[in-house]
Amino acid sequence: MSAPFQPYLAGHAAPGDTPATPKQVPHRGGDVNPSAAAIKERFADAVRRVDVVWGETTVIVDRARLAEIVRWLHDDAGQRYEYLSDVTAVEFRDRERPLEVVWHLRSIAYRRFLRLKVLIEKGQPLEVPSVYDVYRGADWIERECFDMFGIRFVGHPDLRRILMWESYKEGFPLRKDFPLRGRFSRSEQLRQALAANPEARYSKEELSIADAFEDLPLEMRQRLGRGEAVGE
Repeated sequence: MSAPFQPYLAGHAAPGDTPATPKQVPHRGGDVNPSAAAIKERFADAVRRVDVVWGETTVIVDRARLAEIVRWLHDDAGQRYEYLSDVTAVEFRDRERPLEVVWHLRSIAYRRFLRLKVLIEKGQPLEVPSVYDVYRGADWIERECFDMFGIRFVGHPDLRRILMWESYKEGFPLRKDFPLRGRFSRSEQLRQALAANPEARYSKEELSIADAFEDLPLEMRQRLGRGEAVGE
C-alpha cells in the first residue's frame, strides 16, 4: 500500500501544519518552489533560468518544450498542477527585451504556485504551443491573449478574437506600439462595429438568447418593460 498523501505547504512547513501567510518575504531569493528543481532535473536542456521574486517562483523554458513540460506538470503524481489560472504576456518599452508569454499554474493538491515563461526575441514569430489539450480552460484565456497581444497559440482549436470584433483592423490593444486613442477615428470604429455580422460566424441556435424576449410570457415581458426584477 502506498504512503498516505501528504500535501506540500509553502516555505518549510512540515506536512500537516496549518498553512500561514508568509511574512517578511524578500524581494529576490527565498524559498524556491520544489517543482523548479524537478523541472531542471527532467528537462535540463529546456530550462533557461529560475527566478524567485517576492516569494513566487518563475521558470523560464524553451518555447519548443513548453507543451511537454506543462503536460508533465499536470500528469505527474508528484506535481499535480491541475489548475491553469491564467495565460498572459508582457511586452517592454525597451525594444531589445524579448516579449514574455506567461502561464500561471496552481497545484491545489500540493498548495503550490508556479509561473512558466517563454521568451520571444524581437523578429521571431509570435507563436507558442497551445495547452488546450491539457487544460480545457485555456480556450478563452488563450483567445484573449491572442486578441490583445497578437500571439498565436499553435494547436488551439478555435483561435479568434474574443473581446474585439473579428473584423477589427487596428491591431492588438495591449501591444506597446498601439496608440492610446486607437489608429482609427471613433466614427470609423463605430462603423466597423455596426458592420460586424455575428450570423456569419455563429449559428441561429447560439444567437437565440438575443431573440428570447419574444418567447417570454406576456406578463413577464410587461414586468421587464417596467424595469422590474424577475426570475430571482
